[in-house]
Amino acid sequence: MRQLANGVYLLRGFPPNAINVYLLDGVLVDAASRHAHRRILRQLRGHRVAAHALTHAHPDHQGSSQRVCQALGIPYWVGERDREAAESGEIARFQPDLAINKLMHALLSGPGHPVDRVLREGDEVGGFTILDVPGHSAGHVAFWRESDRTLVCGDVVNNMDLRTAIPGLHEPPAAFTPDPARNRESARRLAGLEPALVCFGHGPPLRDTRRFVEFVAGLR
Repeated sequence: MRQLANGVYLLRGFPPNAINVYLLDGVLVDAASRHAHRRILRQLRGHRVAAHALTHAHPDHQGSSQRVCQALGIPYWVGERDREAAESGEIARFQPDLAINKLMHALLSGPGHPVDRVLREGDEVGGFTILDVPGHSAGHVAFWRESDRTLVCGDVVNNMDLRTAIPGLHEPPAAFTPDPARNRESARRLAGLEPALVCFGHGPPLRDTRRFVEFVAGLR
């Protein structure tokens, strides 16, 4: 586990930064695929974990949610409009009707799990403020800490080419994004914050504010 900022940790994964999981002052954010529960639980040993929250209910973010919540006895927190997907576990039903989404669901999704708290705009989680940033999923949320301008943005923007694993800023693929236009609006909102540290669902953390802002400004 690597510390990125005060109270912000990035769990190790393989390949590095491919599917990221964070610990924000005792709140586990995202849980990778259903194959990741052992490495997540192993790295959490010795750390205080009070709850588990999702940026969004997609197979590579909720896959180990049920196992982690059950193993640690912690509550599950999910964006309001992703609640049905998270609880049912029927992730592909809420994504574009494409073969790739059905395949990813079959390979990576975990079981549904009851949501204990619905996350809404302005809620406080682990010292961060919840921002409602839909588009990549209906209930996608981001985590923003104004004091040091740290942002956990989920998949609103990726910092890795998902096909090649080469680092670099990209929009999330349209195949996985029900509303790309709305996702661009969400990206513009996040860029307007001028974050000093951006933590992505996919790709390494970025500490180049100008690069992030200029990339988003170029989205059409």
